[in-house]
Amino acid sequence: MSDDLSFLEEDMTCLICCDVFTDPVTLKCSHSLCSECLQRFWTTQKVPQCPVCRKECSHDEPTKSLAFRALCESFKTRKPSAASGDVCPLHGETLKLFCYDDKQPICVVCYTSKKHENHKCSPVEEAVGNLRVIVEEQMGQLEVILARHMKAHESCVEEAELIKEQTSVEENKIKKEFEKLHQFLKEEEEKHIRALRKEMGRRDEKLKARMEDLSALISDLSEKMAARWQHLETENITFLQNYSDALKIVKHPSVPNVTPETEENQQHPIQTMIFTTWARMQTIVEQPPVTLDPDTASSKLMVSRDCTSVQYMEMKRQVSDDPERLYVGVLASQGFSSGLHCWDVEVRDNDHWTLGVVGETVNRKKLYKMDPKSRFWCFRYVDGKYKKGNNPAKDIDDNERPHIIRLQLDFHQGELRFIEPFRNRTLCTFTGGFPERVFPYFCTGDLCVPLNVFPAHS
Repeated sequence: MSDDLSFLEEDMTCLICCDVFTDPVTLKCSHSLCSECLQRFWTTQKVPQCPVCRKECSHDEPTKSLAFRALCESFKTRKPSAASGDVCPLHGETLKLFCYDDKQPICVVCYTSKKHENHKCSPVEEAVGNLRVIVEEQMGQLEVILARHMKAHESCVEEAELIKEQTSVEENKIKKEFEKLHQFLKEEEEKHIRALRKEMGRRDEKLKARMEDLSALISDLSEKMAARWQHLETENITFLQNYSDALKIVKHPSVPNVTPETEENQQHPIQTMIFTTWARMQTIVEQPPVTLDPDTASSKLMVSRDCTSVQYMEMKRQVSDDPERLYVGVLASQGFSSGLHCWDVEVRDNDHWTLGVVGETVNRKKLYKMDPKSRFWCFRYVDGKYKKGNNPAKDIDDNERPHIIRLQLDFHQGELRFIEPFRNRTLCTFTGGFPERVFPYFCTGDLCVPLNVFPAHS
């Protein structure tokens, strides 16, 4: 009988409190729990769900069964007292003590036995009070961890939504740019087809006029030849009498040019047309702006997500020591070995910044020697002074401190200029050329004011 009740107890035990159901309720997923246990569990959840199978619950759950409740109450009354856990299974005595070493309730006989000799024990009521405090502290810590996990999950959800929005925006930008290219190519195609048809029409008219001239010559010459053949068939005296006139008929006939005019066919070969179109297409494609490369940023610089801003950090970041990473500063993603390039840097009230370009092959793991001989061309503002490399630069009044610095790189001319665009004044200039590909360089030591990079606009 005891075995039967034990087997039945497994089906009537709440999986949260591990005791026989009290005021049981049932979810649509068929799992049953104590009403109070379920409500307490749901207070820790953002969305109500089953504690067993984790299936999301609806607003009309759970349901109560009076018959099942009565069955549980009946089971409790029929259950032997020993099954309640209040009696020691070895000695039949009431469990009045708790052994902290074995972490189980014991009776007085167990306490005096050799098994629990020198074990720390206390009355059940006292042990429950102590252990509840410990469990509550642990639950408090778990609630903090749970809150952090939920906050991290919310951040992930927000970031996922942001990614969706950014994806949509970028897709629209891509479509817009390619629509411009498609429209341009369509117009170019139509223009070249119109030009081709116009040219072919002109040549066709010219050819028709020539064919008409040749037809007239053929007709005239045929008539003369027919008269000549007729003259050949006349009597001797008649032939001789008309010989002089017949000779005039065929004397010095015009000889047409039978070589077709093909020199115009190769004036505009297809490859030349394609190359010309490609060259013109470049004029509608905007030059990409200068952006920062996070993989080159030193440990105290933080690059923004959109790679257009850099901020100085008081504490070093944990970063990988990759070959491209600088000891100090950050480089742009784009390097230049030809052409004319401009970019603007917003410095505002930043009191410690360095801007310029560096050679591609410089040692990135050491401090730069700030001069062109070391392949470093820079303009700086440090300790209230403007510097061209390590040398003092022209003083600028505090009231006229530039908030925007424009860098203008003319690689072919070998010139780098630092300009204040609003006052249209040159602050610093490097000449003498660049021996190799160069990368835009940025560095800041101001905790409050970041450096922001923008495309240069006239």
